[in-house]
Amino acid sequence: MQACEVAVVEAEPSESHRNLEDQELILRCQHGDKQAFGLLVKKYMKRAYYAALGFVRTHEAALDLSQEAFVRAFRAIKRFEPGRSFFTWYYQILRNLCLNAIRDRSRHARSFSEVGDVLLETVPDPAKNAIETLEQKERQTAVWEALHSLKPHEREIIVLKDFQGHSYKEIAEILQCPIGTVMSRLYNARQALKKKLEGYLHEL
Repeated sequence: MQACEVAVVEAEPSESHRNLEDQELILRCQHGDKQAFGLLVKKYMKRAYYAALGFVRTHEAALDLSQEAFVRAFRAIKRFEPGRSFFTWYYQILRNLCLNAIRDRSRHARSFSEVGDVLLETVPDPAKNAIETLEQKERQTAVWEALHSLKPHEREIIVLKDFQGHSYKEIAEILQCPIGTVMSRLYNARQALKKKLEGYLHEL
């Protein structure tokens, strides 16, 4: 599998400007310009990594799957329909890979606490004592455990809205369902997470 270099995306342009840029890059890709596709990867790799992490729990798996999805996207780029959102199209590829990985690796899943710092990273305050720091870590781990005890579709919509900040319209496009359905699913997922989290925190 080809590897994609990991880089930090410092800032993102507006949605309309980003889509216009994407269309230009995609046209270049469809004419064989690999460098243009590299620019798309650089633009979306961070978002893709976190999307994958929301499914598969571990840093290594999220990195591998997001990279593999980019490879597959490049191979299929000539079939990309002009006017579509690149990330929405790419996300469908990534989502299928992640769901397959979940099915294939469910018997070998590790505790999500192993990567609990990745999305909810907190820097301990030197002024805090050891007990407060420990409690903070325990709460953080509880959030991750609660999140990953949800059903995949519940976890997915929470990651898309609350971790990645997608709008209801964007999520509707990504999941290919009406906005009303997105709102209903998100409400139910948040309620499920709240219930799970209360149970985890009660055990601390």
